[in-house]
Amino acid sequence: MDLAYTHEPCPTVMALPESRGLHLYLRTLEAAVEDDIVTDDEMSILSVIARAFALPGDIMGEAWEVLRDEVETPINASNVSEYEMRQMGDATTYQTALIAALVDEVITEDEWSMLEVMRRVMGIQPDEHALIEEAVRAMAHNVEDGESFVNRLNRYVTLHPYH
Repeated sequence: MDLAYTHEPCPTVMALPESRGLHLYLRTLEAAVEDDIVTDDEMSILSVIARAFALPGDIMGEAWEVLRDEVETPINASNVSEYEMRQMGDATTYQTALIAALVDEVITEDEWSMLEVMRRVMGIQPDEHALIEEAVRAMAHNVEDGESFVNRLNRYVTLHPYH
């Protein structure tokens, strides 16, 4: 917002409210930026998280500032263990992120890392992961490129087994 009489910018400070969704977003973004690049596919996974946890539309910029230590993290360290406990809807959110990663022809190492972070933070157990895989396989039978989709899932599971 500009001040009309001086045309000097008015400083705006948007503080992200602490939440489990923000914690998960920050942890996942951290995995995505290990190579200093956030690809469109990684953005898809981050968008899934943002939508699932009703995070603000401009979350990316503010999250970057937190990761770069330009602003203080709103996440209280004493709440992290609570945020990393299993909650309702986690399996669905993880499944949606897995599908977002599988949609294109290539699953990058960063995408794998992001999914692994999500599994850990959300507490997705091996038996739940197996059920999610089966649900994704069943859904793939109903889409045009289903066989290729299942092949990518098989490669993902082979390279990154979840025990």
